[in-house]
Amino acid sequence: MARAKASISDLAQQLGVSVSTISRALSDHPSISDATKKRVWKLAKELHYQPNHLAAGLRKGRSNLLGVIVPHIDGHFFTLVVKGIETVATKAGFNVLICQSNEDVAHERKNIETLLSAQVEGILVSLARTTRDFKHFEKVNKQEIPLVFFDRVLDGLNVSAVVLDDREGGYQSTKHLIAQGCRRIAHFCGPLHLNIYKNRRLGYIDALLEHGLPVEENLIFHCDMTVEDGVRGMQQLLALRQRPDAVFSASDFSIVGALQELKRHNLRVPQDLALAGFSNETFTSLTEPMLTSVDQRCEQMGQSAVRLFLEMREEREANFSPRRIVLPPELLIRASSQRPK
Repeated sequence: MARAKASISDLAQQLGVSVSTISRALSDHPSISDATKKRVWKLAKELHYQPNHLAAGLRKGRSNLLGVIVPHIDGHFFTLVVKGIETVATKAGFNVLICQSNEDVAHERKNIETLLSAQVEGILVSLARTTRDFKHFEKVNKQEIPLVFFDRVLDGLNVSAVVLDDREGGYQSTKHLIAQGCRRIAHFCGPLHLNIYKNRRLGYIDALLEHGLPVEENLIFHCDMTVEDGVRGMQQLLALRQRPDAVFSASDFSIVGALQELKRHNLRVPQDLALAGFSNETFTSLTEPMLTSVDQRCEQMGQSAVRLFLEMREEREANFSPRRIVLPPELLIRASSQRPK
C-alpha cells in the first residue's frame, strides 16, 4: 500500500510549531532561527517531504507552466521543435507540459481543456490535420492566456505564429527538379485549409509557371501525407498514360512511400523518376538513395515560439498585436533528385 505523502501540516504537528513557521523555515526566511530551520529540514528529509511548488506558485498568481500541443511526436520534426521549446522555456523558469492531438481535432479540444485546468500561463500549438475552425481556442483568448501557433496555422487567421516560408521551400524544391531536366513534375499535396500545405503547393506552382511549364491537375495528388498515401499516390501516377518524371511532396513520409512503390516496380531513382520531400526527417538520410528534402529550422522554430510567448506575456496589458515570425527554408539536395549530367 502506498504511503501518504507528508504535508507541511504533518511537519508542524510533529515539531509543535505553526504551519507558517514551517513554511518560513523551508524558504529560509530570516525571521526563523538557524536551529529551528535545521530541525525542520531534518524532519522533512526523514518524512520525504516534497514542497508543492505548483501550489506555491498559484498562490502568487503564477504556475510557471507552459502548455504545448503537437499533432504527434513521431519522427524528427516535432521532437526537435519540442527540444527548442524546452531549452528556452527552462531558462525562463517554465516547466513544459506536452500534449499530443494525434491529428484529431476532438483530441485537440481535450488537450486545451487539460492545459487550462492545469492553469498554464501560455499555450503553444501546432494544429491537428483535421482542425478546421478556431472555436476551441476562443476560450484561451477569453482567459487572456498567451496563445502562439507554430508550423501549422489555419489559413486566414490573424494570430501570433512562428512559421516557415513554406512557399519558398516549395518553390526551391520544384525549381531544383526543373534544373535537373524534369518537365512533368507531380505534387503530393496535403489538406489545403492548413497554411503549410497550401503554401508549399503555391511554391510548386510558382516554379512551374516561371519556367513556362503547365500546372496539370492530374499530376497533383491530394492526401493526408502518410507513407501509405505516398504508395497510393505513386500507384496512381504510374497508371497514367504519360508518367511524371519527378515528384515534389509536401511531406517526407509520403515521399518515402513513393520510393518504396518505385522500387517494387524496379524503377530507378532519380534516373527514371526524381524525388524531393519536405521536413528533413531523420530517415531521409538513411534511405537508398538518400532523399532530397527541405529543412524546417525545427529547434529555431520552437525557440522562437517561446520567445514570442514571453513577449506576449510581458506586453499583455499593452494590447499585444499578433505577430508572425517567418523562418527561411533550406533545401538539402541529395541523391534522389540529382540526375547524372
